[in-house]
Amino acid sequence: MRSWKANPQTPMTNTTAFISELIRAANEVEKLGDFEKRRLLDRAAVMIRDMREAAGIPNSHTTADGLIDLQAAAVALGRGQRTPSQTKAAMLAAAGMIRDLYIVLDTETQIQIGK
Repeated sequence: MRSWKANPQTPMTNTTAFISELIRAANEVEKLGDFEKRRLLDRAAVMIRDMREAAGIPNSHTTADGLIDLQAAAVALGRGQRTPSQTKAAMLAAAGMIRDLYIVLDTETQIQIGK
């Protein structure tokens, strides 16, 4: 398990700032262009994937995975197939996932996945 706090590319202060940015964007989704919305969703997906890796959470590769939903929303948004309310929901879901992973990593909670 890699230490998230020791990663100079994404210190915890940047994590909380990005959570705030996602929530702000979700509340003003109608004011954002499609490029900005997709960029935020893509950044969130990368951050979630990295944080999961740091916490020792493997990818599930199933449709029940919220990360897959987020990536699908970003692709659909790029094709103009998402309403503002769907985009807002995706941004808020991403912020929630990042917040939860932040708590796990910050408290150094050990995750055990049953086999």
